[in-house]
Amino acid sequence: MAGFCHNAPNHRMADKNMGLLVDGQWQDKWYDTDSTGGRFERSEAVFRHWITADGEAGPSGDSGFRAEAGRYHLYASYACPWAHRVLIYRALKGLESMIDVSFVHWFMGDRGWSFKPDEQNIVADRLMNKEYLYEIYQQADPQFTGRVTVPLIWDKQQQTIVSNESSEIIRMLNSAFDELGADEGDYYPEAHREEIDALNARIYETLNNGVYRSGFATSQAAYDEAVVPLFDTLDWLECRLSRQRFLCGDAPLEADWRLLPTLLRFDLVYNGHFKCNLRRLVDYPHLWAYTRDLYQWPGIRDTCNFTHAKRHYLESHETINPHRIVPLGPAIDFDEPHGREQLTD
Repeated sequence: MAGFCHNAPNHRMADKNMGLLVDGQWQDKWYDTDSTGGRFERSEAVFRHWITADGEAGPSGDSGFRAEAGRYHLYASYACPWAHRVLIYRALKGLESMIDVSFVHWFMGDRGWSFKPDEQNIVADRLMNKEYLYEIYQQADPQFTGRVTVPLIWDKQQQTIVSNESSEIIRMLNSAFDELGADEGDYYPEAHREEIDALNARIYETLNNGVYRSGFATSQAAYDEAVVPLFDTLDWLECRLSRQRFLCGDAPLEADWRLLPTLLRFDLVYNGHFKCNLRRLVDYPHLWAYTRDLYQWPGIRDTCNFTHAKRHYLESHETINPHRIVPLGPAIDFDEPHGREQLTD
């Protein structure tokens, strides 16, 4: 799936804040939910090359993207959960000095993601000084057709986008830079790959993407068929985490880090804004403690900016929140002790 935070569809009119490029030209156009019975359907990522240790081709795309310190630039958003997982891996593997980063503004307007400065002075295109993210896509391919999404990895040498697929970018960061001095840690170990893949498949379909399928549904039937499996999965995770500290045992692996960005935003945004309100995350004692456990892992809290996350959803989605009022709550303490060490073998 492409890494991006969508804006809200509407069966009468689309929000003027999520578009795409068609033959290199910007169009402010939302997904067609009328033809899908009100169901939100996510587009596939387009750029699918891989950074590898030796520059050989990965599972998809072309060869020629060898891991080198300083060669690649990350475009990310603090608001977007798909970009957040890449920021997490950049921190886990200690790649901050090898891969620099630019952040888009939290507000998505009629030209999509922009680099308009924010109050915290963290938003800017530090590589090419562009005004909008779609200009980065045009730079890579003047005739590009597709959604303009974060995260994306840019190759300074070939002057193109390597990948805008978050699930594949994190696997590149997991191992491609190891021989260049990346921090130790394999979050997709051979012994757990089948289990991780199965976890990822269910969690992505029903929860990571399920919150969007609930929030962006434009029919009651589409909403109902998304929100019920979402809470079935939360119930299932609560049971699993009552017996073990992390999803695959006593150490956090890829499935945990892919899940975390959704959990961090659940009570903050999805519970109210996306109508995922059968229960709150804090109503799940094991799942809520697990979320705090991962948040408190070394380096992870610095990948979070809850102001960007909250304001993006509440102020960008005009059809869901037409007055763009940002609620003061909920009050959430991710630093509260989690007590999950007792579940470690």
